[in-house]
Amino acid sequence: MHLSIRRFFLAASIMFVAVSCEVETTTTTTTNTDSPVPEPANTTFTIKKGGHTTQNPLKFVDTSSIRFEATFDSTAIYTTSVPGNQADINKLYGLSDCETDHHTNSARFGWRWYDGRLEIHAYTYSNKKRNTAYITSVQPDQTNRYELVLGEKAYTFKVNDKQVSLPRHCSTAGSHYQLYPYFGGDETAPHDITIQIRDLQ
Repeated sequence: MHLSIRRFFLAASIMFVAVSCEVETTTTTTTNTDSPVPEPANTTFTIKKGGHTTQNPLKFVDTSSIRFEATFDSTAIYTTSVPGNQADINKLYGLSDCETDHHTNSARFGWRWYDGRLEIHAYTYSNKKRNTAYITSVQPDQTNRYELVLGEKAYTFKVNDKQVSLPRHCSTAGSHYQLYPYFGGDETAPHDITIQIRDLQ
């Protein structure tokens, strides 16, 4: 199937993911007066109380890796209505893969407030099979660096100096669509949740 047709069907199948939220982007420049170079944009994503998603444009990327910085604040601390849902992994940032929808093939960083700490996980679908792996824990109001590499047989997830790998179904570079912050699970956000993300490429 031609790539543009594939993109059309992918776009149609994922339009429902952009439902509720505010996104604010700010860009700063360096003080080099000879040739100011813009720093990467710092985007604030807000998942509204009672919602799951942030409202973002459908964005296709042709890449085999992404790098970004993310900062959670105190709004990442929450308690679910159903105690068993506290273990559910929310989503931070990532990509669809293998020119399929993201519930068939994708790779994302996940996060949750669990046992009094903010955990970061690897979260993937590989041929519709979901896989997760704990990477590390971070602190609210702390900026951390994330990197996702799409290798021939595996996804490699890095947070600062911690790293894990999970299997990948395809080996082609292909085209992917961006996946944005998402809360849940079964439950919606119990209050507004704010996350800052700065793309580094």
